[in-house]
Amino acid sequence: MQTSVLQDFEQRGLIADVTTPAELGAHLAGAPRTIYVGFDPTADSLHVGSLVPLLALRRVQLAGHRPIVLVGGGTGLIGDPAGKAGERTLNPGEQVAAWADRLKAQVRPFLDFDPGPHAAILVDNYEWLSRLELIPFLRDIGKHFALGAMIARESVRARLGTGISYTEFSYQVLQAYDFLALHDRHGCTVQMGGSDQWGNITAGTELIRRVRGTPAYGLTMPLVTKSDGTKFGKTETGTIWLDPARTSAYEMYQFWLNTADADVGPFLRYFTFLSPAEIDELARQTVAAPEKREAQRVLASEVTRLVHGEAARREAERASQRAFDDDVSWVLEGDGGGVPGSVLPASGDPRPVWRVLKEAAIVPSTSEARRLIQQGGVEVNRRRVQSLDETLLAGRYAIKVGKRRVYRVVIEG
Repeated sequence: MQTSVLQDFEQRGLIADVTTPAELGAHLAGAPRTIYVGFDPTADSLHVGSLVPLLALRRVQLAGHRPIVLVGGGTGLIGDPAGKAGERTLNPGEQVAAWADRLKAQVRPFLDFDPGPHAAILVDNYEWLSRLELIPFLRDIGKHFALGAMIARESVRARLGTGISYTEFSYQVLQAYDFLALHDRHGCTVQMGGSDQWGNITAGTELIRRVRGTPAYGLTMPLVTKSDGTKFGKTETGTIWLDPARTSAYEMYQFWLNTADADVGPFLRYFTFLSPAEIDELARQTVAAPEKREAQRVLASEVTRLVHGEAARREAERASQRAFDDDVSWVLEGDGGGVPGSVLPASGDPRPVWRVLKEAAIVPSTSEARRLIQQGGVEVNRRRVQSLDETLLAGRYAIKVGKRRVYRVVIEG
């Protein structure tokens, strides 16, 4: 095998930390390897930030290695302290199991599971963690974890001031054991994850070295940030999810289309499979003619296709182009081209437009709804809303906010 996968990661800025880079490069060059990434079910869907490690698995599979997706049905019952200021709320076991099943179905389209030497593997760590016996686990595994080293890990040290339970403190031991279990079951030698997972990953490489006497490797990718300091993966109406029932293809397309010029280059490297030369050419086009937003259009097209498929991408692109039309009544036809929509329950009195905007989750707050109306930024069925006193009766409405945000709202009678 060639080491092109590491070179590709480097060119794309996808490496935050790596254990013994030269050794990992040689390890990947020597033969096809088995590499895993874990996803805990903390919700019923992954979000766009999850695409970085998920697509990283796709990259290693395309390079000839074997990917493992681990869904943390067991660790999801515990809670990872990484990146959290306070203790997580423990979700009911039935809910975690249901979320785990949703994630298993969601990751399948991103990888090739067809039989073959590089076929992806899908596992749930509840299978082995739920069978552990406390005394043997403490004797055989726990003795390899020095308390000082565990406390020194960033995910734990950051929480010592605000408090951390033994439950979350033990998370790194369970994740390290996952790596050992995958090493023994599938010959897995590499774990990847976000940069906040570095301590957990190195705990696993060290455990394998101590228990099995063989080397294992870890690689982390940077957490995605935006140049303006705002949080990546959020919009005015909330998180961008991979589940089409929570975030439509149209909303996904719009999210990427609205990427700032300063971010579009890095995002093309992180979230697409375009070559460095193709990305450089799009960067030049952005500098030469930023108003055309060609890089953003390619980014939106590529990621929407990866997440939702080609047919949904075409429909989202068509709807996005039509969103610039003066007449957006087309959103009331059929499925509205996949634009976001809401059905509001009947009310005895007419609803002010600003309240409809808030109740339909078009804006995050009443004050934002009022501001948009006062600035002339809201149209309902092709007519600009002129006053905060305007109301809507029961009916179907095509609502346009700004130049290209379009929504479909039904108020029941």
